[in-house]
Amino acid sequence: MKKSIFLFFFIAFGINLNAQVYEIGVFLGGSNYVGDIGRTNYVYPNSLAGAVFFKYNYNPRIAFRGTYSYLPIQGNDLVADTDFRVNRGLNFKNTINELALGLEYNFYEYNIAEQGKTWTPYILVELAAFSYQTAVTEPVPFQYQYQNKTSFTVPVGIGFKSKLYQNLAFALETKMRYTSEDDLDYTTTNIQNLNFGGTGNDWYMFTGVSFIYTFGRPPCYTNGF
Repeated sequence: MKKSIFLFFFIAFGINLNAQVYEIGVFLGGSNYVGDIGRTNYVYPNSLAGAVFFKYNYNPRIAFRGTYSYLPIQGNDLVADTDFRVNRGLNFKNTINELALGLEYNFYEYNIAEQGKTWTPYILVELAAFSYQTAVTEPVPFQYQYQNKTSFTVPVGIGFKSKLYQNLAFALETKMRYTSEDDLDYTTTNIQNLNFGGTGNDWYMFTGVSFIYTFGRPPCYTNGF
């Protein structure tokens, strides 16, 4: 995964930086998961998380972006909203590393160099690879051996961004991922003590605020959508 992260940034910054407008930024906020353990609220951040991103503004409505996200997740039945889970009392922690490429669409034209175009709500869709730990064996009761596992998902999100000062801007964003995996919480039918009986696949989310620096020559945008 680390090699993929370095490759991503090499490609991102190797693009022609003399063209139009680029953005880099950091995202700070909270992550949460929905699965077989704990609460079932889809937006309920309970772990500190972060991300870094690079964006290429194709035109005032369209931006292409790449993001690396560090997303700890956890669940605890003691704060669940069903008596069954509270009485069961399971809990877990895991960490997701995610690399995503995608498209951001602004509802209004956005260009912090022009008056009247310095804020907009937006939606986004990405294709992401993510890695996490999964339990593989139980050498002794209730002690497990783990290995990294990689999978893919399609994050979708909604946000609002606005100029702060000169080349600085901020954004508020929530992004959700439905996965094809059911073991983010370590559940598995291969280990009896980790067979929680759930049949639905897991979700994970990230909500927070980003701080953005815009650079590159003044925009001469491509005609777009």
